Amino acid sequence: MAAKVTRLCTALPARTLRSAAEAFLDTVGSANTRRAYGIAIVKTADQLDGPGPGGLVGASRALDSVTDAEVGTALETLWGSAAVNTWNARRAAVAKWLSWCAEQGWTAPKVPASAGRSTPPDSDTRVRSRTAIDRLIARREIHVREKTLWRMLYETCARAEELLQLNIEDLDLAGRTAAVKSKGAKPRTRRRGAAHHEHVLENVYWDAGTARLLPRLIRDRTRGPVFLTHRRPGPGKYLGERDLCPDTGLARLSYDQARDLLDAATAPDGRGTGWDLHELRHSGLTHLGESGASLLELMAKSRHRKADFKPSPQAMRELTSILGPGAERRR
Repeated sequence: MAAKVTRLCTALPARTLRSAAEAFLDTVGSANTRRAYGIAIVKTADQLDGPGPGGLVGASRALDSVTDAEVGTALETLWGSAAVNTWNARRAAVAKWLSWCAEQGWTAPKVPASAGRSTPPDSDTRVRSRTAIDRLIARREIHVREKTLWRMLYETCARAEELLQLNIEDLDLAGRTAAVKSKGAKPRTRRRGAAHHEHVLENVYWDAGTARLLPRLIRDRTRGPVFLTHRRPGPGKYLGERDLCPDTGLARLSYDQARDLLDAATAPDGRGTGWDLHELRHSGLTHLGESGASLLELMAKSRHRKADFKPSPQAMRELTSILGPGAERRR
C-alpha cells in the first residue's frame, strides 16, 4: 500500500520591530549615520515593545501589529519635550526606517501627521570674529589636526560631517579643493547602500590657511581618512575599510570627538560652554556677506539646495580668498 505524503504548511516568522530595525541599520554605510539613526530607531522600537516581565527586555512585537497612532505616541513620549532640532532628527530617522520597511513589501505603520516636523526657531548660532578664529588656531598647544579642521571649516564653509568624511584620495591639494558627499546627497543609481564615491559629490574650496596646514597633517600618508583619532579602535568595534587608515590602523575622527575637542579648547566656564563646530561655517559665511558677497554667491559657497547658480571654480577660489589669512590687508 502506497504511503500518503502530507505537505506541511510552514509560515515565515513574523517580521518584528527589532528585526526590522536591525535590517534597516545594516543598510546604512556611514558609522556616524548608523549611530545617530540607531539612537532614534532602537529607542522607538523599545518604547513600542514595552517592558517585558520584571522590567527586562521581552519579545519584540510584530511590525504589522503596530499602528500609526502608537508610533506618534512613542515619539511624543521619548522626545516630545526635546529641542526642536532633536525632535526633527529623531522623527526623520524613524520615518525613514518605516518608509524603508514599506519599500521591502512589509506591512508597516507610518509616522502620523499629528507627529509632524516642527519649524526650527531662528538661528542663534554665534559669529566668531576673524581675530578670535586666528588666535585660536595660532595657539601652540592646539594639535595640527584640530588647527586644520577648524581652519578648513571656516574657509570652506562646509558642514563638519562633510569634512570629517573626507579621505586623502578626495583631496586636490594643488587646486585647493575636495569632493565631498553633501548632506542629503543622492546616489548616482537606484542601488541601495551606495558607497561614498557612488553618490553625487560636490566641491568645497579652501584658501592659504588650510593649504599650509594640510601637508603637515597628512605628511607621507596617501590613503585613508584625513582626520584620524589618536587611538586604534577597540577589538569589539567594527569599522568599514574607508574609515580606517591602512598605514597606521587609526580610525576616522568622529563628529562627537571633534565637537568635544573644540569645546575643550574654547570653554570659558567648563565643559559645554565652548564654541560649536557649526559656528565656524556660520562665521565664514557671515564674513563673506560682510565683505560684499552676493546672496547667490553665499548660497553657492554653502551649496544651498535651492541655489540655481553655478559659478566657475576660479570664481569660487576668488570668493574663498576673502577668508584666507591676511585677506583684510589685501582689500
